[in-house]
Amino acid sequence: MASLRAAGIAPDLVMLEQAHYRAMLGQDQAAAPPTQHTWRHDYLLSYVTACGVAEARRAALAAKLVPAFTGTSWAHVGTGTLDGLRALAALGLPLGVVSNSDGTVQSQLRRAGVCYVPDTPREPREPAAPAGVPVGVIVDSAVVGVAKPDPAIFHIALDALGVPAADTVLYVGDSLRYDVAGALATGLQPVHFDPYGYCPAPDGHRHVSSLLGLAAEIAVLPVLRWR
Repeated sequence: MASLRAAGIAPDLVMLEQAHYRAMLGQDQAAAPPTQHTWRHDYLLSYVTACGVAEARRAALAAKLVPAFTGTSWAHVGTGTLDGLRALAALGLPLGVVSNSDGTVQSQLRRAGVCYVPDTPREPREPAAPAGVPVGVIVDSAVVGVAKPDPAIFHIALDALGVPAADTVLYVGDSLRYDVAGALATGLQPVHFDPYGYCPAPDGHRHVSSLLGLAAEIAVLPVLRWR
C-alpha cells in the first residue's frame, strides 16, 4: 500500500480487492498463458492499472512490487472468506484446496487462520493450535509439480479426499483460464468466484459472489447441476 500511496493512489480494501479480480481478468484474457517467470509481473501490471496508477509509472511500480508479492508477505483473507468456509464445512462436505502457488500456500492458509489439514507437520512460525476450517487436503502446484488447469492436480486432491471426479463435485475459483477450464477438463462442475461480475465469458458455467451464498444454495439443492 505504501508503494501505491507513493504513486499518488489512496487505496482502500474495496479498491485492492477489485484490483485483484481485474488482474485475474487480465490473465484470463491474455493471448497466451502467463509463464512461470512472467505471471507475477503481468498480474501486478494489471493490478496497479486497476488501482489507477498513471500509465508512465505502471511498469516500474509492477517490477518494484514483484519481490513483495512473493511468498507469504502479500497474503490477504478476502472479505467473507472465513464465514463462507465455515458455512460450507457445516454442510458436511469434503473440502480441499488446489492452488497454483510457490510451495507456501499451506503455511499461508494456516498462519492466516483460514484453513488447515489436521495432523500435518507445521512450520516453526505457524500456530501450534491452528484456527480456521479443517480441510481434507491442500495441494500446492510447486510441491506436486503440476499446475492448474492440468487435470492431474485436481485428481491429486480428489484422490486425497476419496472423491471420484464427477459433475456433482464443485470446484470454486476466480479464474477462467486456470479454474473453470481446469475443472471442466477434469469432469468437475466449475463455479466461478466472481464477486464484481468481471467474467468475460459468463455463459456455460455458474458464478457466485460469495462463499456464503454458495453454501446457502447447496443447503437447499443437495445436487447442483449448472449447465
